Amino acid sequence: MAGVRPVPKKAYHHNQIQLLDIVLLVILTFFAIAIILPFINVAAVSFSTQQEYLKSTVLLIPTDVTLENFKALFEDGRIWIGFRTTLLVLVLGLPLNMFLTTSMAYGLSRPDFPFKRFFIYFVVVTLLFQGGIVPIYLLMKQLNLINTIWSVVLAYGVNSFYLIIMMNYFLSIPKSLMESAKLDGAGEWRILFKIILPLSMPIIATIILFYAVDRWNEWFNAMIFIRKGNLVVLQLALRSIVIDSQISQQMNISNVQTDVKFSEGMKMAAIIVTMIPIMCVFPFLQKHFVKGMLIGAIKA
Repeated sequence: MAGVRPVPKKAYHHNQIQLLDIVLLVILTFFAIAIILPFINVAAVSFSTQQEYLKSTVLLIPTDVTLENFKALFEDGRIWIGFRTTLLVLVLGLPLNMFLTTSMAYGLSRPDFPFKRFFIYFVVVTLLFQGGIVPIYLLMKQLNLINTIWSVVLAYGVNSFYLIIMMNYFLSIPKSLMESAKLDGAGEWRILFKIILPLSMPIIATIILFYAVDRWNEWFNAMIFIRKGNLVVLQLALRSIVIDSQISQQMNISNVQTDVKFSEGMKMAAIIVTMIPIMCVFPFLQKHFVKGMLIGAIKA
């Protein structure tokens, strides 16, 4: 019809993008709710009583707030041993992880590194195949490190995935900076510490966060290598406390007089206790996190 003006293609395309944005927003909102609701449920159960927990299948806002679950958790001396051991593993292990990962990633990012392709293939193979726990246990036993904190610290040196991310980030740094430093007489270590690392704070912060979470959640190597009660890590200490509370609750059901504790509430309180330290650290590294992941995940 003569009186009807055709819709410009740009305007139609603009409306189509807006519709797509709405669909993506709805999908992302759904996933966000799916992630947040379990966390709210964990926090609510940790602050609730057993009677209130049994009344509701999904508890989001407790009406009878109590701190008895946290009190019962912290009254057990094993949790303080766990905190001490885990912090020790973190303090000793994190610098070792960062030194090994940073130095190896820098070496593999250099174009003139001898046998560079072989070592890169070697790193990639370790992503698919591992030697298993028996060889590393025999190695720790031969080194007389069983039942020592060093068995846990040295059992986890370099994560191949983190190494590849850091190597790709180093590859994105202009080579002219390193060539200029070499012309001025700088060695490889000086180039690494004076030029590369100051320019790599996003990926350094990202890998520090990754390794810190790994060390904080350390439990498998500690379970294999350590048998001493005074060296138990936090995750295993919390596990043993929750198991003991479950046993006492079952004995009470069987008409055996015990000190009854809300085992499910203590389990959720243990989850909160392990999450809070990492949640406190993450905001300080968040501004570097996204940039480090984006640049490090793309090969230059």
